[in-house]
Amino acid sequence: MVKLNKIYTRTGDDGTTGLGTGRRVPKYDLRVEAYGAVDETNAAIGVARLHLSGEAALDTILTRVQNDLFDLGADLCVPPAANEEGASLRIVPAQVTRLEEDIDRLNAELGPLTSFVLPAGTAASAHLHLARTICRRAERVMVALSHQSEAALGAPALHYVNRLSDLLFVAGRYANARGAADVLWVPGASRV
Repeated sequence: MVKLNKIYTRTGDDGTTGLGTGRRVPKYDLRVEAYGAVDETNAAIGVARLHLSGEAALDTILTRVQNDLFDLGADLCVPPAANEEGASLRIVPAQVTRLEEDIDRLNAELGPLTSFVLPAGTAASAHLHLARTICRRAERVMVALSHQSEAALGAPALHYVNRLSDLLFVAGRYANARGAADVLWVPGASRV
């Protein structure tokens, strides 16, 4: 269990931060950018959950996702070591599979799309779409990190963040009265 007694340490005043290994890196390091974007995704999901009254099933899924995102942050803050054997908390394939099952279950209740969906409709939906875009940024940074070194992060972490953005898209539609309140893009609607 994590125990935080002191919130400020002054160790980051020089523009560096400590990874889970204790190694200090600049705060602009891609690894720090990645887990920062994951943290932002988590916060945006938290705001969306404030607007989900009456959607207990969706709220349950998102609660689990928020916990998973802390797992992902822990995964990202400790670079994988050669021949690592369970020493660090890592995203596992079962977490990715669970997201796929959630996507399929929610999507089964939605009608087919006839256009792209605008981030609008209900407050919950708009916030879920915001979380989706932040998640996509996290994914882009994680891909860049993975290209720095093959051992930069595990494949399940990348798979998880990719599926999560899909889940957040479907959840955004689900929060829009199962897609009935979706606001669709009308191509060229404002042309003169």
